[in-house]
Amino acid sequence: MTTPECKTPEEKKCCPCRKMPALFLILFGFTFLLREAGFISQHVAGLIWPCIVILAGAQLMFGHLCKCCKTE
Repeated sequence: MTTPECKTPEEKKCCPCRKMPALFLILFGFTFLLREAGFISQHVAGLIWPCIVILAGAQLMFGHLCKCCKTE
């Protein structure tokens, strides 16, 4: 799936790569909430949160590769 080229500043705000940091932050917090509520074990939470941090770092490194971000 390719991201269409964004021509206006409003379209750039809607670029999926702009929403990824917020999504990773939500997932990070949700992991700890599930652990504290007893839905997942501490061991599982200990495996999930590093993966979320790694994905967030990869998105920061490679998120600029979409057409919207290349034109900035």
